[in-house]
Amino acid sequence: MGHTQAKFWKCALQVNPASYISYRGQEQQLSETDYNQQMLEVCLQENIKVLGIANHGNIDGVDAIRDLMNKNDILVFPGFEIASSEKIHFVCLFSEEATSQKLERYLGHLDLLDPEEGVRPSRLSAEQLIAKVNDIGGFIYAAHCTSENGLLKKRLKHIWILLGLKAAQIPGSVEDLKTVEDGFYRKVIRNKEVAYKRELPIAIINAKDIETPETLKDLRASCLIKMTEPSFESFKLAFQDTESRVRLNSDVEEKYYSQIKSLKVTGGYLDGLDIKFSEHLNAVIGGRGTGKTTLLECIRYVLELEPIGINSQKQHKDIIKENLGKSKARVELTIRSSTMNGKTFTIARRYGESCSVKDENDDISSFTPADLMPEIELYGQNEIYEIAQNSVSQRKLLARFLEARPTDNEGKIKETLKLLSENRLKLESALKYIASTEDELYRLPKLEEQVNQFKSLGLEDKLKVIPFLETEKRLLKRTSEEEIGSLEQAFLAIQDVLPDTVFLSDKTLDNLPHSD
Repeated sequence: MGHTQAKFWKCALQVNPASYISYRGQEQQLSETDYNQQMLEVCLQENIKVLGIANHGNIDGVDAIRDLMNKNDILVFPGFEIASSEKIHFVCLFSEEATSQKLERYLGHLDLLDPEEGVRPSRLSAEQLIAKVNDIGGFIYAAHCTSENGLLKKRLKHIWILLGLKAAQIPGSVEDLKTVEDGFYRKVIRNKEVAYKRELPIAIINAKDIETPETLKDLRASCLIKMTEPSFESFKLAFQDTESRVRLNSDVEEKYYSQIKSLKVTGGYLDGLDIKFSEHLNAVIGGRGTGKTTLLECIRYVLELEPIGINSQKQHKDIIKENLGKSKARVELTIRSSTMNGKTFTIARRYGESCSVKDENDDISSFTPADLMPEIELYGQNEIYEIAQNSVSQRKLLARFLEARPTDNEGKIKETLKLLSENRLKLESALKYIASTEDELYRLPKLEEQVNQFKSLGLEDKLKVIPFLETEKRLLKRTSEEEIGSLEQAFLAIQDVLPDTVFLSDKTLDNLPHSD
């Protein structure tokens, strides 16, 4: 069964045959058969689906590798590594259908100085080499461009900016180059260096020389190319859109973004429809009346979303009633939710009923579609046209960009405003204190002058009694206002406890011997 969705395929694009190790002055310990078999095993383990063969200036061992890999559903692009007249190294790859005889002819076209010694340069300059490989339908990339015999290492900017050069190999991630050559390589690769600025950014790949099968396990030995199904034409096409279709292994991070994974319809006009959506861009193509709008409205119906425009709302209800209502059809969506950390849920809705949600274990969930996919938006073709004609709908559409959403910055802003307010109060208090102090300092010369006048009039000695008079005044005030009241209360209290003196009356004492 053919593939219908584009996805990233793992590609090792600088694979060498068993004989390559002799180029490095070493002796191969494995037979060609064992070497190829081990390489196959690693490819299967690492899920590598495309190999680019790049021996130095020859095609030895290509057919043996290709035959074995093709039997195991691994595609092989035959090719070779070659040096230009400037001694810049390039890897040239060709169609999976290119025979060994055709590859030999390609080598002849590239004018090697000595075909028996592949490490010698071609008579062709880098510019001529790039043009010629493209003319014969191949693909060429700059090998190890930041290392010895590399394009950027030799600072050949006129070659770097050529449109025919679509890709360049670096040893690791782009960020690894941040401290190399004062960041020169990184700036060039990011198209930030003026002298090396390209019309279109170049694709950056990892394609470490494969000298042993185990090297294929290194993340720097391969890269990711997005294709629907691996083929040389799809491979070349991917390099026309490098930003979205070419990735390093180090670029890939696990991200829990939301996705509609599949849709299934039971009953109604679309009965039996079962679609598996791509993780990336999906395009629904068909003539008038083939169900494109119906598909969109079914997704909207399951997710319990309402169109913005009034006419679109009516159209939505009519389509759902016509296509689902007559037979009580059921629509089922399988989705992945970013708000639930990438977990999968199934949302189903039968016509006339509310939706039901199940989790990965097929248990009923209390979450709603709005909980699982809170920011999803759907717009039909007619709805977009209606929104464009209606200012109210436009404002409603744009309102989502204007809503005040709580963020970490809001808390910081509030805290900053609070500190600013407190600072303002402190400043006001300090300014008042400064003003008061300045007033007192302003009065000080006058007060000093008055003191001198009092001294000259002899009032200083007379005024010495004033503190005593003030003390006396305070004591008198305290006696009259506080102490007298206390004494009165004390006298009243004593009166209440004094004994009755009737037994000592004059009448009683008159007859007593000592009454006088």
